Amino acid sequence: MFRMLFILFVIVPIVEIMVLMQVGSLLGVWPTLAIVIITAWLGAKNVKQQGIATLQSVQLKMAQGEMPSDDIVAGILLLVAGILLVTPGFVTDIFGLSLLIPQVRISLKRAVQKHLSSASMSTRFKAGIDSDAFAKQSNQQSPFVSPNDDTQPFQHQGKTLDGEFERKE
Repeated sequence: MFRMLFILFVIVPIVEIMVLMQVGSLLGVWPTLAIVIITAWLGAKNVKQQGIATLQSVQLKMAQGEMPSDDIVAGILLLVAGILLVTPGFVTDIFGLSLLIPQVRISLKRAVQKHLSSASMSTRFKAGIDSDAFAKQSNQQSPFVSPNDDTQPFQHQGKTLDGEFERKE
C-alpha cells in the first residue's frame, strides 16, 4: 500500500512535470496549456455521458431484481477516468482516456473482480470460516447440510412458492 501511495503522490507528479516541460518546449506554453485544458474538458464531458448511461443501466438492473456488480465496477472505473482526465498532465490524460474505451474497462473489470474474489476467498480461509464448524460451535445445524445426513448437501424437495407481493405504505 505504501508503494502505491508513494507512486501516486511522488512519482506521477514528477513524470507529469517532466512530460509537460518537454511538450511545452516543443509546442510552446500556450498550445500546451490549450491541449491540457481541452483534453480535460472533453474527457469530463465524455465521462459524464458514459456515467449517466452506466447509472441508467444500474437502475434498470436493480428494477429487474438483478445485482448490477459489473456496472458498479464500470462506474468506479469511470470515476477514476474522470479524476485522471481532470488532473492536469498528459500521462494522466492518456490513462484516463484509455479507461473510456469499453474494451479496456471490460478487461480491467474482469481483473478487479478476479482479484476481489481471490482476496475474499483467501480472507475466508485465513479467518477459518466454515459453515459446518460455525454451526457446531453454536449448537445449530448448518443451513447447507441436510437435516437427515450431515455428509450430504441439502437437496430441495421440489416445493416452490410462487407469488406476487405488493408493498402498502
